[in-house]
Amino acid sequence: MDTETNTLLVEWDQPHGLPPFAHIRPEHFQPAFERAMRLHRQELQAIAQDSAPPGFDNTVAAFDRSGLLLGRIESLFYNLAASATSPELQAVQRALAAPLAAHNSAVYQDAALFARIDAVHQRRDALGLDDEQRRLVERTRLAFVRAGAQLAPPQRARYAAVMQRLAELTTSFAQNVLHDEASYLLPLPDEAAMAGLPDFLRAAARQAAAERGQSGAAITLSRSLIVPFLTFSERRDLREQAWRAWVSRGEPRADMAGRPDNCTIAREILALRREQAQLLGYDTYADYALADTMAGTRQRVWALLDEVWQRALPAVERERALLREAQAAAGVSGAIEGWDWRYWAEKVRVARFALDEAELKPYFALPSMVAAVFDCAERLFGLRFALRTDLAGYHEDVLAYEVSDSTGRVLGLFLHDNFSRPAKRSGAWMSSLRWQHRNGEVSTPVILNNNNFAKGAPGAPTLLSLDDVRTLFHEFGHGLHGLLSDVGYRRLSGTQVLRDFVELPSQLFEHWAQEPAVLKRHARHAVSGEPIPDELIRRIDAAAKFGQGYETVRYLASAIVDMAAHESTEPVEDIVAFESRVLAARGLPPGVGLNHRLPHFQHLFSGSSYAAGYYVYLWAEVLDADAYQAFVEAGDPFDADVAARLRQQVFARGDSREPGAAYRAFRGRDARIEPMLRDRGLIA
Repeated sequence: MDTETNTLLVEWDQPHGLPPFAHIRPEHFQPAFERAMRLHRQELQAIAQDSAPPGFDNTVAAFDRSGLLLGRIESLFYNLAASATSPELQAVQRALAAPLAAHNSAVYQDAALFARIDAVHQRRDALGLDDEQRRLVERTRLAFVRAGAQLAPPQRARYAAVMQRLAELTTSFAQNVLHDEASYLLPLPDEAAMAGLPDFLRAAARQAAAERGQSGAAITLSRSLIVPFLTFSERRDLREQAWRAWVSRGEPRADMAGRPDNCTIAREILALRREQAQLLGYDTYADYALADTMAGTRQRVWALLDEVWQRALPAVERERALLREAQAAAGVSGAIEGWDWRYWAEKVRVARFALDEAELKPYFALPSMVAAVFDCAERLFGLRFALRTDLAGYHEDVLAYEVSDSTGRVLGLFLHDNFSRPAKRSGAWMSSLRWQHRNGEVSTPVILNNNNFAKGAPGAPTLLSLDDVRTLFHEFGHGLHGLLSDVGYRRLSGTQVLRDFVELPSQLFEHWAQEPAVLKRHARHAVSGEPIPDELIRRIDAAAKFGQGYETVRYLASAIVDMAAHESTEPVEDIVAFESRVLAARGLPPGVGLNHRLPHFQHLFSGSSYAAGYYVYLWAEVLDADAYQAFVEAGDPFDADVAARLRQQVFARGDSREPGAAYRAFRGRDARIEPMLRDRGLIA
């Protein structure tokens, strides 16, 4: 396939360089990647062999400018693989995993290239660099070191082989989880099977069945279906079936027909990561991963996890006592199992707080909540979002918005993909097709938000739960981090920051989802159009801390297992048994469970970004709860001065400044833990 017939290798003439999705085929990717990698190697060879002495522009900035074609194709490929995959695309993904990892190792282990970058690093004090240029030099050199550039040749070769195998394994892990999620349906064939389900959930279940070519109604493993089903279904037997399917994703089953199970894959990933860390001189993978974070050490991570764990355990037992009261009132006895907790918690929420999810959801129609996030972005940062119906996404669900500031200057493009589909991985995430930068060209960002909301029936609105609303705001916070980036260099742009800082903008933006002023303006009944009553807002606020013990323990249990697995100096032969031992030793309360079990823990095993790093949500929550207090202290959730400082010091900075310094520039001091503990109801 030559350049003329391969859409990936020609210039894309759509606004913001948006790919011509309709013309892209899976078979385009392999030849396009091969050509792009070849061109990238030529660019790097020119930098390494430059006869001029190594300087900032001809070495470090040139490295940042290199590989634009490869980066463009990679961003598109991984976005499609996550959001609109197919068997053909998955086959390409498996075939390319090792070659792409090999290319990355070849780049970062290039001795001549590293020698020039290291020379610039050694002379950085004498080069008259500004703060951002200095940061780029330091971050670039560190990336080479952490990829094995300083190893002896035999160790470099072994390191590269480890990374290639890890790329293959993480690809298989993710595809296995998607297969399990896409292939599961719990049919609800009659009224008896739908006992207790509110109208909104019945409609979503019918739509889910229709999208999969089934009649009647069905529950899938999409969080927006499975969680409300576990909350409302009066059929305990069906709740148990759905729950067991949900928590056993990735584990070996009789119908696997020989494909590798994720328990085996995760075991090998952990062993290879341990070897990776040891090649670089670290005792454990956790030590290696945390060396380039705000936390810095395992000890600081464990100190945070331990403190909150000890506060959360009594909270969850107080909640259990309320659930037992609800059981007794209903004449039910017996242990509260994992498939029971949400059901009885909803009974308590209705009885004690007069808060019924079925009453709430009509006020949270998806279009209204999208308008709410856009409105908050405008009131805080002066942004406008204009729907571009002339720009097509990779799926009909995708909507494109051009983003401009208060002066009318166009900042970038925002793609919103909100619905669950069989060919889309679970969860919610932000990604990028193009980063903002000014190195060699002025590049405007193209940012995507993916959610997995259960689509309403044809002609009916899609209704969100409060948890869905928080997810919408959370991912949009990440999106703003990408859209508001204002840096010179691609490597430092947007969300490419230290992992335990990246969740600050997203989690901080969640606070506006529950602001009364935002709810009064945008939460309107999907049928009547009436604004949400003040009394209902009061009940939402009163109930906000109920269930936080349960949610905190579930989150912490996953973070604890992650850290334990990645700091182990011994092989983890059986990840299910290991998980059970760790949680038993910690005293995980019965019936509570954890957010993600190891066989389907995609944060850890579909890539390395959150490996030994699931703690980052709690670390960032300390920051976001403290940061929001700046608006509380100002007396206005949209205070202009605080918002301007937040934009300048956090959202626009990317990785151009050390994150602790960036936070202090915004807040005037380091973050304090007390606001987070209060928000979770763990202290008075």
